[in-house]
Amino acid sequence: MNTKFLSALTATAAATALFGATAQAQAASFGTDGISFENDTQVTFKFVETHGAFKSTLGVYEVNNSKLSLVETLFSETKVSDNGEANEWKGSLGNTVLGSGQVAFTFLANKIYTLGLISVGGPGSQVYSSSALNSGAQQAVFGDVSLLTALNKEATNTFQAAGQYTNGLGSLFNGGTVISFDDRGNATDRDFQDFTVTAEAVPEPMTMTGLALGLGGLVAARRRRRGSNTAS
Repeated sequence: MNTKFLSALTATAAATALFGATAQAQAASFGTDGISFENDTQVTFKFVETHGAFKSTLGVYEVNNSKLSLVETLFSETKVSDNGEANEWKGSLGNTVLGSGQVAFTFLANKIYTLGLISVGGPGSQVYSSSALNSGAQQAVFGDVSLLTALNKEATNTFQAAGQYTNGLGSLFNGGTVISFDDRGNATDRDFQDFTVTAEAVPEPMTMTGLALGLGGLVAARRRRRGSNTAS
């Protein structure tokens, strides 16, 4: 490969990576410390499954001076599970949760949000993805797709690694973030399997701009190389 072309290609990759990293850095928080972004950011949520003995609803709440207001309901169970206690009270799409199982929500810039899980008949009745809103207790975990493997859905056990899954920002723009709640049921078993969804953000404009600039530089470099060969 021509060394000039290789240099241009390397520069393109570097520029794209730089702009991509800058775009992701604009997202201030997406985890147990809260949800906030510096730019309007659209996130697509997808329902995975539930494992709880209570009928639950997951929604997005805006936090303003510790006051919570429901902004949008994402998913609601129509019954507690598919088939009673079977498979650890498993609830699936098309049975316990109806609809497409996918909702897009735009988080507005510089606002603070949290996800809230209401469980009808549950001991805690409502828990939040932001630990501070649960008097400091962690009731949600955030991680990449490997989190689904880490959670044991075959038996109710305390999820010992919960404290390692507090930030889903890195995977939000890269393959998607898994978010799973513990509803404080079953004597607060802390299995973090009671309501599971995924979240993925669309690439931010700056990421696409960086890619365009990088490709533009590559095209210009190739044109200069052709011109140089013609002149010689």
